[in-house]
Amino acid sequence: MLENSSILITGGTGSFGQSFVPMTLKKYNPKKLVIFSRDEMKQWSMSNLYNNDERVRFFIGDVRDKERLSRALDGIDYVVHAAATKIVPTAEYNPFECVKTNINGATNLIDTCIDRGVKRVIALSTDKASSPANLYGATKLVSDKLFIAGNSYSGGLNTKFSVVRYGNVMGSRGSVIPFFIQQKEKGFFPITDERMTRFMITLEEGVQLVWDAFEDMVGGEIYVKKIKSMRIVDIASAIDPKVKQVVVGTRPGEKLHEQMIGIEDSPFTYEFKDYYKILPSINNWSKDPKRINSGKLVSDGFVYSSETNPEKMSIASLQRWIKEYKQKS
Repeated sequence: MLENSSILITGGTGSFGQSFVPMTLKKYNPKKLVIFSRDEMKQWSMSNLYNNDERVRFFIGDVRDKERLSRALDGIDYVVHAAATKIVPTAEYNPFECVKTNINGATNLIDTCIDRGVKRVIALSTDKASSPANLYGATKLVSDKLFIAGNSYSGGLNTKFSVVRYGNVMGSRGSVIPFFIQQKEKGFFPITDERMTRFMITLEEGVQLVWDAFEDMVGGEIYVKKIKSMRIVDIASAIDPKVKQVVVGTRPGEKLHEQMIGIEDSPFTYEFKDYYKILPSINNWSKDPKRINSGKLVSDGFVYSSETNPEKMSIASLQRWIKEYKQKS
């Protein structure tokens, strides 16, 4: 599907884009891959990796700017929406800016993708959008619903929208592993709560989920990757078991455990080999055979939480990953 196509990724200089771009170039050999972001320094740094690759284009812009988005989307077939204000405390202290990017930016993208005749759009979401307890999660829940509704909003046009949802991306900027690696030099790890758990997913797994969604989507689905969970104290121990762990209390907007599928989603959630798929409750789409495909309806009251997830990541497994991560950095 993505072979010889034109692709645009918003927020493309972020951690996800740094993996999505080279992996997609290698696997699908698209005609054009546009990296749309507002940080000129990150674009300049990333462009040095692709100096001689005519497939890669860089476009300075902000999802808040609808006219600029429209210009960037000219001739684009597929869009990955990765731009977001995502750090939880930052969103709590800057709520209006978070709304402008995560909600208004989503609206702008939906409108311009429809107007420009984009074929398919995948929006990246987060476990914090399920039963949100902070502003970031609340804005991403709204964003998810906007993208789902975009399939009706597009009317008789052919633009389709779906969402992928996953947890803590290992090694991404602002995430716990790079933070703990830096914090180690100070001689202690700040632990907000010893009971806290998080979902764990690699950037490569995240990219694969986006590819899978592009291939499978009819429109309106939320794809949830099956991944492992881990306690925060075990993450700290994996980085260095000798460093002292100090309980400092939860940060503004922080949840004890994360959730990707809530009990209210279970009547519309189907299980597949590598992921779950939450079907939209609007327009009777949750009963559509094309969207259900080969999926199996989950049990009544099903919840996919980092606390009760039976798949746990071991300290040894994370240590092996950290070793590889440091070698790449």
